[in-house]
This record gives sequence, C-alpha cells and structure tokens, in this order.
Amino acid sequence: MTIAIIGAGPGGLTLARVLHLHGVDAVVHEREPSRDARGQGGMLDIHSGQRALREAGLIDRFFAIARGEGQDMRLLEPDGTLLLQEDTPDDAPLARPEVDRADLRDLLLDSLPDGAVRWGHAFRSADGGVARFADGSTATYDLLVGADGAQSRVRALVTDARPAHIGQHVVEVGIPDVDRTHPDLAAMVGRGNYWVLGDGMSLAAQRNGDGRVRIGLSFYRTGEDWPATCGIPFDDPPAARARLIELLRGWDPRFTALIAACDDTVVPRSISSLPVGLTWPSRPDVTLVGDAAHLMPPVGEGANMALLDGAVLGLALAAHRDDFPAAVREYEREMFQRTGAAARMSADIQELLMAPDAARRMLAFFQPG
Repeated sequence: MTIAIIGAGPGGLTLARVLHLHGVDAVVHEREPSRDARGQGGMLDIHSGQRALREAGLIDRFFAIARGEGQDMRLLEPDGTLLLQEDTPDDAPLARPEVDRADLRDLLLDSLPDGAVRWGHAFRSADGGVARFADGSTATYDLLVGADGAQSRVRALVTDARPAHIGQHVVEVGIPDVDRTHPDLAAMVGRGNYWVLGDGMSLAAQRNGDGRVRIGLSFYRTGEDWPATCGIPFDDPPAARARLIELLRGWDPRFTALIAACDDTVVPRSISSLPVGLTWPSRPDVTLVGDAAHLMPPVGEGANMALLDGAVLGLALAAHRDDFPAAVREYEREMFQRTGAAARMSADIQELLMAPDAARRMLAFFQPG
C-alpha cells in the first residue's frame, strides 16, 4: 500500500515518523523547494502534543530543544496594570514548554530516512489514485493524506468547507537581539509570554530562542478589507510603526516603546478558521490532518492537535496495515471528537479576547474561583 502525505508540517511529518517506526513506508510531498527555503515563524507551546512525540520516539530530543522558561507569563492591562506574573522555577516540569517552530520541524525531518520528503512538489489535484503536482510530476497512492495547512488543496476532496475570516487581524513585528539592543525592554517582556489586553486590541510579545522578541498586535472585529482601510502603510515600515503607535494612543508608554524599537519587518495577517466541529463522510483513500482538517483560532491548540493527528493516524494505519479504510475511520472518529472539543475551547477563548474587559476575563480564566 502506498501512502502519499501532502505537506511537511508538524502533522504530516509526525505521521511519516510514526509510520517509519512501524515499518510502513510513506512519502511526504512538500511544495517548498528545500527545508531552508523560508522561515518557519515563532514559538509553539507544546502540551498535549507531547504524547505524539512520545509515540514518535522523540520526546527526549524534544525536551533537549524545548525552553522551559518559555512557560513564564505576564498579563497586563493597557494602562500598565500588572494582573498576573508567573515565573517558572528552573526545576519545574516541562508541562507547556515553548519550542521554536524551525527547531521542531528540524527534529521531525532529521528523524526520517533520506528521500522520505520530496521537496518542490506543490500539490495541484488528485483522482483515481494519482496525485498531480505543479511541476508536471505525479505520484500514485492508495491513501492520500492532506497535511497541507489552512489553505489545503486536498481538503476539497472530502468537504466543501472553507476557512472564514473570524474578525481578527494580526500585525507581526519584532525586535532582534533584544538583550543586546534593548535590555530594558528585554527585562520587561521577560523570558516567555507578555500579554496586554483591552480596548478591542491585544499586544502579545514572545521571547524566541534566537534572541528575537516577536510581537503580534491584534485588532478585533475587523472586516476582511481591514489591511486596506486601517491606514497602516505596510510598504513603509517607519510610517507603519508610527501608525501602530498612534492606534495604541492611551496605552502605557512602555508598550508603545516596544513598537518603536521594532525592525522593518511588518507583516499583516488575516485570521480565519474552519467551522467548529467540522466532519465529513469517511473516504477509504483520502483523509486530513492538522489545519487542513480543523483550522482554529491561534490560541495554542493547533500545533498540538496536528502532532496528535499524525501520531493517531500513524498508529491506526500500522495496526490495520491490511485495511487502510478501517484505519482511516478509526482515526477520524477519534480526531473529530478530540479536535472538536479543542476548536470549541479555542473559539471561546477567542470571544474572551474580543471582550472590552479581556484582561480581567483572561485573569479569571487562568485563576478560576
């Protein structure tokens, strides 16, 4: 039986790794031309996904690259009021450590045999057990697994559902080498996550393993055309920073100082999600993992669910290697229930973030009762 995985993200690579451990061959087809073709983004909070890394035989190597101090958190209101500060003891268990996306991807890639990933294969279509790629090449399959992310092309083979804008845009900026260039701001942000919530906006600053502080300014209840109507000149970084500072009028000067210190990387992102509880009739030859199956608001669950998808599907296929349709049905039953609950929780947190008193509500979420 031939398994073709489309996409070398956390879900697809975990699936390939678990299959490899159980002696089941699979090939990952990835549209990027090489593993180093682009940056992989910021940090991931890995908690429930640790179970998948154990199944993949990678948990010790994961702990070696994870940042326990990334569990630190500070929560503030726009006027500078500190509501919560949690500093992680050095000997604390790695319950929710942060890991650089690129480091996690390298860990998974390095665990696969040579040739398991075919770079430069952008998926275009599939039917009759043949996958077609943009370069004109093809690959036969008995099972096609869409691990190709939010804008999945494989998804259309099992459902008509498409991601929809959820009323949030994030403007990503950052400060490189923050300890050297802005030690005062580095001390303010701390070692982990720094959140400021209120006024229909949020500022999330996160220390990365490479010394960069990545900052996401979120604007809520925005329409899809917000980047064109917000007045931020994204093609002029200094002017964009000035406009972002203007939009934070009334916030504590320490927060606007973070924006003023950022470099010229200013990237707007529209946030979308799939319907909560999305399911589809099982097909014997196609299924989905990760964001392709259950794109949800970015509140810390997506990567964990993708890792678990890959492990659960891999174990099911290894257990039913003579009956892939049964394995797919078993996987999808578990995945729909697990990720449906995660998507509902993520949607609830998203609503909380949009509230006028978001910081106080988030404090109650972290400290119930």
